[in-house]
Amino acid sequence: MVKSEENSVDRRNFLKIAAGSAAALVASAPRVGAQESSARPSREQTSEEAKRVDAPATERTTETSADNPYTQGMAAFVSGLHYEQIPKEVIDRIKLLMLDSFGCAIYSVDLEWSRILMRTLQQLDSSTSCGVWGTSLRLSAPHAALVNGTLVHGFELDDIHRLGVMHVGAVTLPSLLAVTEIRPGMSGRDFLTAAVAGYEIGPRVGRCMGEEHIGQGWHSAATVGVFSSAAAAAAALRLSKEQTVHALGIAGTQSAGLMAAQYGSMVLRMHTGRSAQSGLYGGLLAANGFTGIVNVFESDYGGFCTTFSRSHDRFNLAELTSGLGARFETMQVSLKFYSCVSSNHTTLDAIRAIRARRSFSVDEVDHIVVHGSQVTVDHVGWKYRPAGISAAQLNLPFCVATLLLDGNVFVDQFTAQKIVDPVRIALADKVKVVADPDIMARGSEFRQMVRAEVFLKDGTELTETVETPRGSERSFASKADVVEKFENLAGHVIPAGQVAAIREAVLNLETLPDSSRLAHLLTKQ
Repeated sequence: MVKSEENSVDRRNFLKIAAGSAAALVASAPRVGAQESSARPSREQTSEEAKRVDAPATERTTETSADNPYTQGMAAFVSGLHYEQIPKEVIDRIKLLMLDSFGCAIYSVDLEWSRILMRTLQQLDSSTSCGVWGTSLRLSAPHAALVNGTLVHGFELDDIHRLGVMHVGAVTLPSLLAVTEIRPGMSGRDFLTAAVAGYEIGPRVGRCMGEEHIGQGWHSAATVGVFSSAAAAAAALRLSKEQTVHALGIAGTQSAGLMAAQYGSMVLRMHTGRSAQSGLYGGLLAANGFTGIVNVFESDYGGFCTTFSRSHDRFNLAELTSGLGARFETMQVSLKFYSCVSSNHTTLDAIRAIRARRSFSVDEVDHIVVHGSQVTVDHVGWKYRPAGISAAQLNLPFCVATLLLDGNVFVDQFTAQKIVDPVRIALADKVKVVADPDIMARGSEFRQMVRAEVFLKDGTELTETVETPRGSERSFASKADVVEKFENLAGHVIPAGQVAAIREAVLNLETLPDSSRLAHLLTKQ
């Protein structure tokens, strides 16, 4: 039903009023352990430096709680967060998430699209401020963030926040590591705090926009990801609340990323890198007095939410600050154990479970039907046509065929030969993906839920339902599994001794006096 403009305005006003109290709670929350590190400039010093920037008075914007309570609430959380406020389970989890992202990035350095990107930027950029992970290449901070963010997402191995529909590490860590290199002296505890700030903000924007965001054709990891990147950079730079508002506003206007890239293009890999770069720009510019859209989420005209949803009501602003500082979205980030888009994982788990109960050969298969959400159908259920590795990794029928033929869907399964294999393509043609009203009625939390049905030629019907995939927030991987995946991926590129040094630095990050040590370890010496 289409709502009247009057009702939409009433709803927005109600949400703004409701969020005002949430923002106030975040802003007024007691700060435990508020002593600043002597190696870092204080927020007051940074703010004074910003005031000295000679910007025209007409470009100096101020924010009021009536206009941007959600943006202010998020900025207050980012600027006011301290290590001692973060639960131990969140610290333990984010270290594993970061280790996973670093492994994904290092593995990707030898991929064709990675080499093209690095070679192109090397031709343009003679700076040496920041390192490219897994290589000896050094570039300017923005270009390093672009490459490192691209590397993390380079082979569909990186994490996913299912409800926020975004890859978090790929957009958060590159801007954060760039800050550690251009502003040395950040302790490991401060690094972890800034990382948590980034991992908390982006997913909340994704939840605000809902699964419809990707359904409309936006690559949420890219569009939403700028806010994770900006939040991490702002926290690392010790920006004030006001500066963080501007950092978010600068990042938000750079949001971009089209899902048509999934049909066989290299540029899909670069979306997260551009998002990481945009967030870094947001933090660095805001630190020097540059202003952004102060009501980037709330604006009725040209705001992030209204523009990307093409509406005034198909988003939920309350999600931006709901539970902020009490409920940690970091704990909702999932890891991948298949080298393909996360929407495929529940089906692959279902097929594995069916085969474990009743073994069957590929020749016995008549057809397979996968029942899922409409988003699953639109995103990954299209008829497979060879169009590059990314198209294969984002196509559910091809990944099902690959699992049946190879017994796994990991890095060795996506080669130039296999993605055009006629046997594999013929088997993929036997897989149909259909929308299931019962699954969709369960809401966005069950967006990736599937019921897989395998029909054999002898009339046997085998069925399995899976709500969330292996490695998800509901069944998170063990520390041993995460370490094994990291060592496997990183070991393709760098020596075992360096792999071990990175592992120990990340798992003991809170003990590092200067987190630029980690940035050093991530590059080839």
